[in-house]
Amino acid sequence: MTTGIIGGGLTGLSLASLLQEDQEILEKSPEAGGLCRSIQEEGFTFDYGGSHIIFSKDEEVLRFILDLLGDNIFKVRRNTKIFLKGRFIKYPFENGLADLSKEDNYECLYQYINSQLIKSPRKPENFKDWIYANFGKSIAEMYMLPYNQKIWNIKPECMGVNWIENRIPKPPLEDVIKSSLGIQTEGYKHQLYFYYPQQGGVQALVQGLEKQIKGTLTCGFNVKSIVKEDGQWVVRNEKEERVFDRIISTIHLRDLAEAMVDIPEEIRSAIRGLRYNSLISIMLGLDVPKLNDYSWVYMPEANIKANRISFPSNFSPYVAPPGKSSLLAEITCNEGDDLWSKRDEEIIEETIEDLHRLGIIKRQKVIYSRLKRNKYAYVVYDLRYEQNISLIRPYFQKIGAHLCGRFSQFEYLNMDACIRSAMNKAKEMAGNGI
Repeated sequence: MTTGIIGGGLTGLSLASLLQEDQEILEKSPEAGGLCRSIQEEGFTFDYGGSHIIFSKDEEVLRFILDLLGDNIFKVRRNTKIFLKGRFIKYPFENGLADLSKEDNYECLYQYINSQLIKSPRKPENFKDWIYANFGKSIAEMYMLPYNQKIWNIKPECMGVNWIENRIPKPPLEDVIKSSLGIQTEGYKHQLYFYYPQQGGVQALVQGLEKQIKGTLTCGFNVKSIVKEDGQWVVRNEKEERVFDRIISTIHLRDLAEAMVDIPEEIRSAIRGLRYNSLISIMLGLDVPKLNDYSWVYMPEANIKANRISFPSNFSPYVAPPGKSSLLAEITCNEGDDLWSKRDEEIIEETIEDLHRLGIIKRQKVIYSRLKRNKYAYVVYDLRYEQNISLIRPYFQKIGAHLCGRFSQFEYLNMDACIRSAMNKAKEMAGNGI
């Protein structure tokens, strides 16, 4: 039994380390890793697919990751903020109400209590309604709505609700009251402590996986055609072909559909209807021994382009030269829009200007800058998502093409969930003999 794994990102590499039979990973890029890649230049290390940290409620997955990294690991206590109205508010927002002005604190608490005591009989039909119902008017309008519009690059009323349950915990009323009074509380406790590689950035995890794969990793193989012939899958690029008994796709459904020949138009249309976001990462090195002690900061205000900034040198001192600091700014956009079309230098300069204006950095201290773009970054759960995905998944199951990971399953999976997806797929195949 020969298996072809299309895509050498985190999911594809994890699969290849778990499956036992003859297999080959076909990866388009010159190196594996997908969004989990790091760049090392001038003594700085950045995860340019967005800021990555390692945490999980799934003990098996967490142990899998930590075993791969061995001694190359730090355990870090989260110190995360939300920058709003010139203040750094403790994250999650509802656990940091005491950091607001007294007027904003009161409004957030009052409206939050109202939302818990006066429940509408009508079930929320979209993400905006869900936010109002669960957090109240003030938290919704001050933070939740503007931030989520920035990160998803779509109005919250245009997003569904079925994805929310495991992604946005609802805080206990007791904790919100305590936080308003200045009594210390913690939310999102599953990521209060996280891990990060001492050296090499998140790509250290990729390198650990590459040593564990039980087959061949072929990079630079740009899949152009996938067709089933005589019960086998024939995968071709511009010059050569591979033949497999089965295939597992971990690449974006759009790219998969483009390569597959006989997909019905109804399925192609559903795949075109799936919404995703792109990501621009701006990496800055600073001639400052320690810029601050924050892990990352959320930026909900519309006059700031970045939706999140993180500080890798606070995850590990070995990802910046001695006496220097690092910052990674993330901007959500879409391929082809005005922001995506700007020159790298222009986006870098505008980001530095924003951060200097806000007092987060001093522009004269910037000694390194670099920008990277990722076409596929976030899965967006718009109002047509359920309808589209309910057509797509049964079709690929019917033709025997397996889907695994964030962009093939088309679910917003974190790193740990991508590995869990690979584990589940490997167990499924071993158990069914398929």
